[in-house]
Amino acid sequence: MKRSCLPLVFIVLISLPLHAQLDRLVIPAGTPEDQALQAISNEQDAQKKLAMYEDFLQKFAANPTAVAYGNWQISQYQLGAGNPQKALDYGDKALTGSPRNLDILVSQANIAQLMKNNGKIVDYSARGGEAYHALDKQTKPEGLSDQDFALRLEDEKNSSKASYDFLEAAAFNAIAAEEDPKIRMSYIERFTPAFPSSRFEESVGSYALMSLSQLKDMSRLVSYAEKTLASNPNSLPALMLLANAYADDPKPGSLNKAVTYSQKVIQVAKADADDADRSRKLSAGVAHSTLGYVYMKQDKTVASIPELKAASSLLKGQDDQAYALAMFRLGYAYAKLSKVTEARDVLNEASRISGPAQQPAKELLVKVNAARAKGR
Repeated sequence: MKRSCLPLVFIVLISLPLHAQLDRLVIPAGTPEDQALQAISNEQDAQKKLAMYEDFLQKFAANPTAVAYGNWQISQYQLGAGNPQKALDYGDKALTGSPRNLDILVSQANIAQLMKNNGKIVDYSARGGEAYHALDKQTKPEGLSDQDFALRLEDEKNSSKASYDFLEAAAFNAIAAEEDPKIRMSYIERFTPAFPSSRFEESVGSYALMSLSQLKDMSRLVSYAEKTLASNPNSLPALMLLANAYADDPKPGSLNKAVTYSQKVIQVAKADADDADRSRKLSAGVAHSTLGYVYMKQDKTVASIPELKAASSLLKGQDDQAYALAMFRLGYAYAKLSKVTEARDVLNEASRISGPAQQPAKELLVKVNAARAKGR
C-alpha cells in the first residue's frame, strides 16, 4: 500500500502480525481501507485531505484499526495547524482503538509537553512504560521455537527502546516541574511502577522524600518505598526514605526499623569501594548520620560517635547541608558525653555553614563554651 501522511506524522504500518503486547496499526494492502488511504495520500490540498480523513472515519467506523489510524492522522494535522487541544483530543480517540501503541503515546506526550500539561504527560508516559514492560509477560506463539521467540522479543524491545526512553524522560521532567507536593507525589506513584530501575531513580526518590515530607504523610511514604523495594530491593532512595522516616516516627519499634534501613543503605552503597561515585558516598554519609542520630535517641550516645564521624568524613565537600547536620549531631553527642573540647571544635565548624543546622549549632556552641569555661 502507499502510505498517506500529514505534517509532523510518523507512521508504523506493518504487514506481518506480531505476537507482542505493543499495538501496531496494520492496514492490509488491497483492502478498501488501503485504497481509501491511497486516495487521501494523492490529495494535495490539506483541507480536502482533512475532510477525506473524516469521511474515512465514518466509512470504516466498524474497523478499530482504521479508526485509530484516521484519528491519529487528524491529530497530526491539527497539531501542524496550531490546534494542540484538538490534536490531543483526536490522539486520545486513536488511543481508544490502539491503547498500547508507543508511537501514538509518544505523539500524545509530545503534544502534552507543548501544552505544558504535566498530568497528561505523566499519564501517556506511564501507559507507554507499562506497555513496554508487558512485553516480558507475553505468551510464546505456538510453533515458534524458544530461540526465535527470544530473538523476536529482543528485536521488539530494541525497536521500542527510543520511545521508552523518551517517555521516561518526559515523565521525569513533568515530576521535576510540578510544584504542588500532592500532585507531584501522584506523578511519582505513576512513574515508579511504569519505569522500574529507572535512570532517574535517585532523583525521583529525592522528589518523593521532599513531597512526602511536605505532606507529612508517613503511611504513604512507607507504601511508596515498599512498592519500590518490591521491584528493586537495593533501591538506595527507597531505603533512605524509610530510614529517615522511621528515625522521626514516634511509634514503638520505629527506631529499630530506622537502624535496619540505615545499615542496609551503608551495605548497598559500599562507599569504600574503588568504584563508589559521589551519589553512593552521599547515600552512605546520610545513612551514617541517621544511624548516629537514632543511636542518640536510643541513649546509645557512645555508639553514635563513630557513625557521625564516618558521616562527616563522607559528606565533607560533597553536600554542605548534610555535612553541617552531621557535624551538629556529632557536636551534640560529644556534649552529651561532656567532651566539651571535641564538641566545641565540631560545632564551630557547623555554625559557619549557612542552612537549617547553623542556628541550632550556634545555640549549642554557646552552651558548650559556657560549660567549658565553668570547668576550667
